[in-house]
Amino acid sequence: MAVTIKDVARAAGVHVSTVSRALSAPHLVNSLTRERVLKVATDLGYRPSHTARALTTGRTHNVGLIVADIANPFFPPIIKSAQARARVHGYHVFVADTDENPRAEEELIHTFARQVDGIVLVSPRGTNKAITRVGEELPVVLVNRRLARHSSVLMDIEHGAGRAVGHLGDLGHAHIAVVLGPRGSWTGGRIRAAAEATAADRGLRLDVVAPVPPTAEGGVAAVPGVLDSGATGVVAYNDLVAIGLIEGLAARGAAVPADVSVVGVDDSFAGRLNRPRLTTVAMPGAAAGRAAVDLLIQAIEPPDGSLTTAETMLGTSLIVRDSTAPPNRRPRPE
Repeated sequence: MAVTIKDVARAAGVHVSTVSRALSAPHLVNSLTRERVLKVATDLGYRPSHTARALTTGRTHNVGLIVADIANPFFPPIIKSAQARARVHGYHVFVADTDENPRAEEELIHTFARQVDGIVLVSPRGTNKAITRVGEELPVVLVNRRLARHSSVLMDIEHGAGRAVGHLGDLGHAHIAVVLGPRGSWTGGRIRAAAEATAADRGLRLDVVAPVPPTAEGGVAAVPGVLDSGATGVVAYNDLVAIGLIEGLAARGAAVPADVSVVGVDDSFAGRLNRPRLTTVAMPGAAAGRAAVDLLIQAIEPPDGSLTTAETMLGTSLIVRDSTAPPNRRPRPE
């Protein structure tokens, strides 16, 4: 027997109208109540009537979710949580990845625009102008990108990158390198700014190795730059770059963390399985997926008919594991 909105209301201990608002206008409901209602709806397997809502609103009740690289373990938690949240709201999600290609991203956006009511762009690589142009046609929510007049979900990478550099400094590393990803990456820019500010504040030397692809192969490619810099501690653009860096350093006879300490960004499963286990900045991907869908539904179905934008900032934290240690004072392999 299908679960009804009354079943959700009864289980959550709220009125039916509260459930309706939590699903269609979440910003009008107390955050704790909203989370309780959404959790109960998910646990019970509640599905709003897609057909009834489509006849009433004229909407497709589909949303697009475009990520930079679906093979990167950073993105699946975002996708999974966004899909679960969208189902609770009575929406379906179309997922695609751009393979880090801005032109492919723009083509996918235009393809999706004819089939969806709104789009979530996760770590978009396109220009501000291209994203703004799309936002004039349908609601767009950005994840890990700030752009005027667009709703966004941000993970506080400045705090995380600053903690990473501070951690290396606390261990005794006076010379640090930061390996950045694609040219023009918004996240990369925030990592660099935070790393430079923290290094300057602590009197540390900082070198920048960039750009490299945001992949393990990119980490391997960064090895000559890191070794040439003489840095004993490295903050990498993401966990994949960090893992590639560790592999490439080992191939050159430099051990991690005995010769070089390495910090990643993401806290992906790959970093937890790597040996040495990766010290990393934990990024709240699942929470970002849920928050992005909530903002998008709010933009698609504004309760008072007015279009507003909002920004959600999610916290990050440093997870210390085995890939960082005090610097080795003996000569390092070249």
